Amino acid sequence: MKLLVDQNLAHRVAAGLRDAGHDAVHVAERGLARSEDLEILQLAAAEGRVIVSEDTDFGALLAHSGATAPSFVLLRGSEPVTPDGQVALLVANLPSLERDLAEGVIVVVSRGRIRIRPLPIRPHE
Repeated sequence: MKLLVDQNLAHRVAAGLRDAGHDAVHVAERGLARSEDLEILQLAAAEGRVIVSEDTDFGALLAHSGATAPSFVLLRGSEPVTPDGQVALLVANLPSLERDLAEGVIVVVSRGRIRIRPLPIRPHE
């Protein structure tokens, strides 16, 4: 699975995902450490990568744009999780999410809970 790890997560998260067999890159490795979220979304879409972040803005941008890609994994939790804990959480859950992520979704992952919302997000009628 191809992943793009956002700037609000440690470089160790991308490295840990690579160690687990994923094609993961940190935005800083692409020279985007201080880039706007829209630029990061564009890179992820162009490269077929799933964005991994703690930043809820990506979900809002995807919802407002009506886009069907890229998929987005939002790490959430009431307690801080170390980078190694984030890697463990992702590695434990990504295999079961692979099909959904390939189709275009927003996934919220926290300890003990996963929520999946298909893209595009349509307003309630």
